[in-house]
This record gives sequence, C-alpha cells and structure tokens, in this order.
Amino acid sequence: MFVPNVPPVPVSRASILHADLDAFYASVEQRDSPRLRGRPVAVGGGVVLAASYEAKRCGVATAMGARQARALCPGLIVVPPRFEAYVAASRAVFDLFRRTTPVVQGVSIDEAFLDVGGLHRIDAAPVEIARRLRAQVREQVGLPITVGVARTPFLAKVASRVAKPDGLLLVEPQDEDAFLHPLAVERLWGVGDVTAAKLHSYGLRTAGDVAALPRSVLVGALGPAAGGHLFAVVHGATPERVVVGRGRGSVGAQRALGHGPHTPDEVRAALLGLVDRAGRRMRKAHLAARAVVLRLRFDDYGRATRSRTLTHPTASGEVLAATAVDLLGAVGPLIRERGLTLVGVALTHLSDDTYVQGTLDLAPDRTGLHVALDAVAARFGSDSVTRAALLRTGVGWAAPVVDG
Repeated sequence: MFVPNVPPVPVSRASILHADLDAFYASVEQRDSPRLRGRPVAVGGGVVLAASYEAKRCGVATAMGARQARALCPGLIVVPPRFEAYVAASRAVFDLFRRTTPVVQGVSIDEAFLDVGGLHRIDAAPVEIARRLRAQVREQVGLPITVGVARTPFLAKVASRVAKPDGLLLVEPQDEDAFLHPLAVERLWGVGDVTAAKLHSYGLRTAGDVAALPRSVLVGALGPAAGGHLFAVVHGATPERVVVGRGRGSVGAQRALGHGPHTPDEVRAALLGLVDRAGRRMRKAHLAARAVVLRLRFDDYGRATRSRTLTHPTASGEVLAATAVDLLGAVGPLIRERGLTLVGVALTHLSDDTYVQGTLDLAPDRTGLHVALDAVAARFGSDSVTRAALLRTGVGWAAPVVDG
C-alpha cells in the first residue's frame, strides 16, 4: 500500500484542553427555569438560534425556521433570547478558565482553548485538570461543559465534538491515528458542507481515507490552502500552540428576523440597531474601524457578504451607520428576490482609537453624544437607550445576537 510523505510529528504530551459549553443558550434557559429542564427547548423567534439536546434529538438545528422546528418536535418550547444572561454566564465560565491557567484562547462566547502543559509540576495531570474544571463549571455556574484533551488545539476540538454532550475525552499522542482516522470527514474541524461533498464525490468518507492520499492529490482536488490544511489535519501536523494576546479582529452583532416578508424600513431599523450595539462595544474597547461588513442570510438558507473599506479608521456612529445602510441598499434587489431571515454587521480592520486621523466635517460634532449614550447604556443596560424605529414587537424582533 502506498504510504504518503508524512511530515514528522514531534512527540509531546496531551496538554491542550478545548472546553465547549453544551447547547449554551438553551442550557442557560434550562438552568434558570426549572420547567424547561429535560424538555425540548429552542431559543429564538422566527429562526432557531440554539436548541437543547432534547430538541436536537428530534432534528431541530440552529438556523432552522421555527415552523419547521415545531413540525419536527411537536412538544418544542420556544423561548426568546436573553443575551445579557448569556454574556454573564460566559464571563463566569471564562473566569474559571483563567483561574485554571493564564494561557487561554477564547474562540467564541461559549468555548476556549486552554494550555495546561506548564502546570504538570505544580498541579494534576491535564485530564484531571479537565475533570476538575468540568465540575467547577457545573457547581459554580450551573452549566454542562464538554472538554477534549489532546496534543494540539485541532485534536482537542475534534475530541470535544466526539465527547458531546457533557463529556470528557483524552486523546494521547500514541492514539491519535486510531482516534482520528475512523471519523467521518464532516467531524474534522474546518471541513464544511462544500468540502465534505467534494471529498464524498471522490469516494473519501473518513479521515483515514484522506490520510491514504499524498499531499499533491489533495492539493490538486481542493486547492493549495484547503488541500494542504487537510493533509496536515489527518496526519496530526497542525500547530500545537494556543494563541493568546492576539488583538480583536472584529466587533459585530447579528439579528434573526424570522421568515418575512420584512419591509425595507424594518430591515434598515434592525441594521441600525446592530451598528449602534457593535459601535458601542468597539468604543468601549477604545478601538476604531477601517471597514464595515454586512452579512445576510436568506429564506433559502443561502448567505451573502458585502464590505466597504473606509478612507480612515473611525469610531463615528454616523459614518458607520451610513456605510452599513449604503451596503444594504446595494443588495436590495437580492433581498426582495430571495427573502431575508438574518442581518448582521461586523466592524473590522480595528486599530487603537488614540491616533485616529481626523477628517474635515462641517456637520455638528456628535462625539459627545456618542460618549453620553455609551455611558447611559453602560450604567442602565444596553436596551435603556435605543432607536425609536426599534420600539416594535413581534416574532423575530428580539434583541440582537452578540457575535464576536
């Protein structure tokens, strides 16, 4: 049998933890409401933002329409999102992460990588640290969490996926091939639906099938970046380090609108609310943005992204809002044709706002207004001051989803 030219893998301990809260939004709701415990729960409005494992067993999935979710799971309980509760729970869990080790790389609001390799002389073995961390999260925050332990962040992530829900899985270096190669290619971190479909078209179903191929074949089939990455993945040659101290790349927010139709004014109002929220978080971090990204999801579950780079970095709410609205206007025909279920915005190319280049503007200076509104939101809650256009209720029009 042909043996591909595999790069040598350094021998080291399994000391990277991937900690991932289970069905995070839904678990917070079940924690805070006894009537929801053990029952199928979906968080959202017109679109499912998160589902409990009781609901997932019925086929309910994130981004699914609420009508379809109820058809699959007649006993489904749909609750509106409470983002402040989720942020508070995330902060409590991340505090436990940082008490465990200073080397923590946050991936999202509900997951992180932890490097505990430097603790082996003063603490327990990595798997025992993982076991203790799970118990602390359960006892002190009241949430289930799954932890994968492996030599690299990639393998730890895959281990936590396999161990879900509410599990713990250790993959020792000598057992990596035995663990990884039987897995379906869809279980590999970074292999999405398109890549999986392409691999299936070549008869490749498992990581082991892919590992039997030389790098040149994968590069030819998937391209240099994806093919090279997948070759490294199936041979355990992904980076071993947890990355900390990296500056934030973007600040964003998104909102599930539910199935429409939605008027242009409704979508515009939702987008402006998201720009306000993202801008407030950006200014709090003393950052300025050089680019605005608009993200859309349509009724047919397709997605689209539009972006614009600004001449100078800015923290101005007016400039950011005007840019986002311009991007939205440019895709108006696409929205009318395909319908819209989600709108999001991201402020990217961030830099320190201390040295932002000023621009000549004869309009009134509203810097003080932004500062005042941010201060009110910080003291009395993010919903204490909002745009009048957002004072509307109905399915799908709950508070925005914090993203990144």
